[in-house]
Amino acid sequence: MLLPKRQKYRKVRKGRVRGVATSGNYIAFGEFALQAQGQDRITSRQIEAARQAMTRYIKRGGKIWIRIFPHTPVTRKPQDVKMGSGKGNPEFFVAKVRPGTILFEMQGVSEETAREAMRLAAHKLPVKTKFLVREEA
Repeated sequence: MLLPKRQKYRKVRKGRVRGVATSGNYIAFGEFALQAQGQDRITSRQIEAARQAMTRYIKRGGKIWIRIFPHTPVTRKPQDVKMGSGKGNPEFFVAKVRPGTILFEMQGVSEETAREAMRLAAHKLPVKTKFLVREEA
C-alpha cells in the first residue's frame, strides 16, 4: 500500500475537492491512460486494488505507472467514544482527485488488453473514469 514516508503535519482538515485538474491531466509516460471524470478521495487500498487488477490481467506484460499518490491522512475516532476531546488519530491515507486527473498509465500491451485491464481497475475506484489513447503529434 502507498503511504508517505514522513509528514510535516500529522492531521489535516477535510477540505473540499472542487474544480478541474490543472496538473497531472495529460498522458506523460505511457500509451494508454485512465482519466477521472468526477471528483473524490481515493484511498491507498483502492489504488492498490486497481493496480493488482491491472497487473494480473496483463500478466506482468507491459508497464504501469500510478500517477496519483495518497498524501492526505484521514482521521477516525475509536468506536463508543463520546463527542469532543479532540480530533481522532490518522487511520488511512487518501489522494484527492479532481475531474481530468490521469490515474494510471500503461504501455507495452495491445489496446484491447489495456482497455480491459483499465476497465477492471475502474471497477475498484469510487470515481467515473474514461479510457484514453495518446495521440502522437
